[in-house]
Amino acid sequence: MHIADITMFYAPASGGVRTYLDAKHRRLSLSPGVRHSLLIPGAAAGHENGIHHVAAPALPFGNGYRFPLRLGPWRNVLRELHPDLIEVGDPYLTAWAALDARRYLDVPVIGFYHSDLPLLVRNRMGNWVTPNVEAYVSKLYGNFDRVLAPSQVMADKLRGLGLGNVHVQHLGVDLATFQPARRAPDLRRELGVADNTRLLVFAGRGSREKNLPLLLECMRRLGKHYHLLLVGSNMPSNVPANVSIINRFCPATELARLLASADLLLHAGDQETFGLVILEAMASGIPVVAVAAGAFKEIVRPHCGRLCTPNDSLAMARAVREVFEDGVEQLGQQARAHVAQHYAWDTVVNGLLEHYHAVLGDHAQPVRAHA
Repeated sequence: MHIADITMFYAPASGGVRTYLDAKHRRLSLSPGVRHSLLIPGAAAGHENGIHHVAAPALPFGNGYRFPLRLGPWRNVLRELHPDLIEVGDPYLTAWAALDARRYLDVPVIGFYHSDLPLLVRNRMGNWVTPNVEAYVSKLYGNFDRVLAPSQVMADKLRGLGLGNVHVQHLGVDLATFQPARRAPDLRRELGVADNTRLLVFAGRGSREKNLPLLLECMRRLGKHYHLLLVGSNMPSNVPANVSIINRFCPATELARLLASADLLLHAGDQETFGLVILEAMASGIPVVAVAAGAFKEIVRPHCGRLCTPNDSLAMARAVREVFEDGVEQLGQQARAHVAQHYAWDTVVNGLLEHYHAVLGDHAQPVRAHA
């Protein structure tokens, strides 16, 4: 079975989609009877180890992202590869290139709905454009042989647009990279805070939908015995005294050290389609305090942390205190066990293989991925 993934959501500092594709590529390359090709934008055309770069111009101020302008080159690479199945990872030109290639190859195409496009556009342009974007999503994803969504909340949104054949397929976490053994006892000293300070962490882009002002207000309420480390690009510059900033993208190994060295993860985003950093924190052995919105309601269970009312800094501060009162270390251990059981990448890839076999009409036992 030859699977081809195609997406423009792939850049040096990109997030969940690249993490998903890299993990998938590594595991499928070890699976007997499976070949995996990955088509991503690059400065020039070329390929190595199953990864095919298709020339595309860089987006200005786009943090390394490239935006394809011509359908032909993507379609032509797919034709040359002649996969048995194509998976699309974004709703833009590459998606239409895959559908165009299908007419020539006569193979199924799966669409993975990684981001909530109507919500993203509404946040930037206003409600007036929402009906047009929803119609576009309905038209595009209605062409796919199967649609995958990373969470139930996303699947429900797609069904609300009139789409059928939508299936939930969770993402996963690298349990070897993100683990409690990465803990560095000297992180508090590096941050200039006392050893007995309760250390919280947030990791991600400082975009509006992350609701970072709520985290800052929460820290003002918690006071000097608590300290928050913000990790990621575009972080705010005006922060309380009990907040530190690493204002850049951190690679996985560095992020793993920071997560494992904190006491808990704090997240105020209320529009998350999945929330990969939540899994990374729990895999690192720390609990989570997040808002009860989006996909977080599906991921954060009571034995792994706390959910609080969205847009309520008092409720968030109360939830943080409750986690420490209930035993932060025990909750962290339970969080690690939970993701190890349900969100290991091997489990995710095996689920994907079942989708692929179903779409291909192969009801035999799926090929199993091996780490």
